[in-house]
Amino acid sequence: MTDVDPWQTLRRFTAARIGLGHSGASQPTRAQLDFQLGHARARDAVHQALDAAELSAALTQAWPAAPCPLLLHSAAADRNVYLQRPDLGRQLDAASRQSLLAQRSDRACDLSIVVADGLSALAIMRHAAPLLQALHARLEAQAWRLAPAAIVQQGRVAVGDEVGELLAAKIVLVLIGERPGLSSPDSMGLYLTWAPRVGLTDERRNCISNVRPEGLRVEDAAQTLHYLLAEAHRRQLSGVHLKDESVVGERRMEGNEGKFLL
Repeated sequence: MTDVDPWQTLRRFTAARIGLGHSGASQPTRAQLDFQLGHARARDAVHQALDAAELSAALTQAWPAAPCPLLLHSAAADRNVYLQRPDLGRQLDAASRQSLLAQRSDRACDLSIVVADGLSALAIMRHAAPLLQALHARLEAQAWRLAPAAIVQQGRVAVGDEVGELLAAKIVLVLIGERPGLSSPDSMGLYLTWAPRVGLTDERRNCISNVRPEGLRVEDAAQTLHYLLAEAHRRQLSGVHLKDESVVGERRMEGNEGKFLL
């Protein structure tokens, strides 16, 4: 007689490690090896280098009408410094600041897009171009004035404030690789801020997280992002004062009714 695993049905709906069982006082060999593989993939994602040239070509193809992307770098000289000094990842190096000042126009732009490797270059290489392509399809008919996209290596979220301020952007949008999990090494986060400037804190930003096929699909993320961008531009604010009140957001909340953690 074959034993039936009662957890098998639930495992089809989640990547979480549930019902692992045990072998004596230890995990079963398969569960232990699966954990080690997930941990290795997460570590690789953190240390993987961003291919800026390949990403630039992908972004240009995704949004042909936009100016050519700028290749920038944070004040963190390399990956080891970046991981040990988060503050340096939040600011540009001197050469990047000068490059942005040369691009600055007397007329304020509506949107500055910043793409940073963050803690998962893998997420950016996989999902940044498809997300911007989906967003472009929604903004194409509207008269948004774009600054050149900025690709920032060794960057953190707040580096977007400096980029947006130097380019005199009304809104900055940051696409960044999120901290990898044991089942999500390629999760991308989106952060938008109205009137970006150095020194802003997190309550001034709106965040859309876990953008990846197994999380929030690119099309759904682009739809929510389009709504938030339009509302931020119309109401001239972002962060805690700007909520997702779109149809997609309402449906998402309706689907979470009865889930006490939400």
